[in-house]
Amino acid sequence: MNKTLLKAALLPMTLLAGTAGAQSISAQSIIVNPAQPDLNVQVSVDKDPTGDAVPTYRIGDGIKLNVKTNRDAYVYLFNVGADGEVNQILPNRLSGSNRVTANTNWTFPAANANFTYNVDGPAGLNKVLALASLTELSLNDLSTFANAQSQFANVSVRGQDNLAQALSIVVNPLPQNSWVSDTAFFDVAERAPVRTGNLFVGTNVNNAQVILNGRVLGSANKTYSGIAPGNYPVRIVAPGFADFRTTVTIRGNATTNLTVPFSGNTVTPAPVRPAPVNGTYNVTVRSAMEGGRVFLNGNEAGTIRGGQLTTSVERGQYQIVVLAPGQSAEIATVNVNRDGGINLSQAPRSTTINLLDLLFR
Repeated sequence: MNKTLLKAALLPMTLLAGTAGAQSISAQSIIVNPAQPDLNVQVSVDKDPTGDAVPTYRIGDGIKLNVKTNRDAYVYLFNVGADGEVNQILPNRLSGSNRVTANTNWTFPAANANFTYNVDGPAGLNKVLALASLTELSLNDLSTFANAQSQFANVSVRGQDNLAQALSIVVNPLPQNSWVSDTAFFDVAERAPVRTGNLFVGTNVNNAQVILNGRVLGSANKTYSGIAPGNYPVRIVAPGFADFRTTVTIRGNATTNLTVPFSGNTVTPAPVRPAPVNGTYNVTVRSAMEGGRVFLNGNEAGTIRGGQLTTSVERGQYQIVVLAPGQSAEIATVNVNRDGGINLSQAPRSTTINLLDLLFR
């Protein structure tokens, strides 16, 4: 039970888990009062309020301890890991007084506490000992706070037997009917591993880059592993070609294969022709001037990529100009009245062209 104080969780304390392996479990406490006093204490963990079972927690899970006494008493809580490490849970410098009221269900840490208990590894059986006493005990020979800033005390013994011996010395001066103990058990399992998947992206060009969910993975024609299962947008970028976009599904313990064939000056997916909305039409400007800047009636609309640019315009007449450094401008004037395509490299300069004669192919 490493007393690791995690700043991000407002000073939480982690409970130690023991070594792995099946172990026999006894209802006997670590230390038992042979006098069977009328004082009674019951301890349990939040996954088993009865205290009779052995619930399982995974490493990293939060855990709460429940305590109830039949008389007002001071309660001391210890955790013993199967590897022998002992940690003092209560008292500590965060929980306030360790005196509890009779017949009241007490939870540690309390709901308003500024820290939590979290289960830590390795995996195995853990034992929580609750010792209740009608008088306050001195634990100076058993546990000490390292300094004034320490929130939890360090226990000087290891193992269940050594803890029992040390506590026997502490309670020996007390009347036998003034103290009692109880033990709760819980098992700790390793946190379930996340089953990640792989993505292979193959292309027929050099220098293609793979961008998954907005993050650059690297070059294409290789397999990327350690990807959490789910659906992701993917974009393949290659110099001189239009970007390829799609969605891939990653499954745990499996490889998703994506093949992206680039051809000519453009990528192969079929063109999408959305229906006009509110008088808006989709116009595809085709030009051999790769990288040329496209202007419609003096307003820049984009850049020729993969030999074309698709943009939305309203019905009307447009002068289309494509400019690129060191090249003659391509100019055409068109009347837009439906979806269509304009091939500027074949269109007469400064000539009115009806889109009905230049249908999208």
